[in-house]
Amino acid sequence: MKNDRKAQELLYKQFYGSMIAICMRYTRHEEDALEVLHNGFLKVFKHLSTYDAGKASLYTWIKTIMVNSAIDFIRSRQKFKNQVELKETHEAGSIDNEAIQRMGSTELLKLIQKLPMATQTVFNLYVVEGYNHREIGNILGISDGTSKWHLSEARRLLKQLLLTMHAVK
Repeated sequence: MKNDRKAQELLYKQFYGSMIAICMRYTRHEEDALEVLHNGFLKVFKHLSTYDAGKASLYTWIKTIMVNSAIDFIRSRQKFKNQVELKETHEAGSIDNEAIQRMGSTELLKLIQKLPMATQTVFNLYVVEGYNHREIGNILGISDGTSKWHLSEARRLLKQLLLTMHAVK
């Protein structure tokens, strides 16, 4: 399938919807998400011979490549190391789960996209992808404490955005 354009096109079409959604979580603009998606699919096509169905489903393998492509994209545009490191994070208060459940996925995505890029990335890796702070630190080249700070900051900012959103209504 490495050079089989028809097979590549079918694979692209099959996974386009779910993978563009992942790319949109990590970027601010559709053009950036498309760049991440295309770079990710280039890696998929290049390394398809290394795919092992015994280790993961095709969806999971492609998703991992897309998340890594998004992180590469973000790294190329932003530095994470300049963030203040806090050894202890103070919980910013819980976010109203009921308010979140009433929101559509598009509204929630727009709120997450308002976060600073480094904070948004840590939030996505922790909350959506399920990585722990040590893993996030290794992926992004930051300390566990910095990862925790970004997560705490994401929660604080999202709570602020939710409160502002509900005050306007």
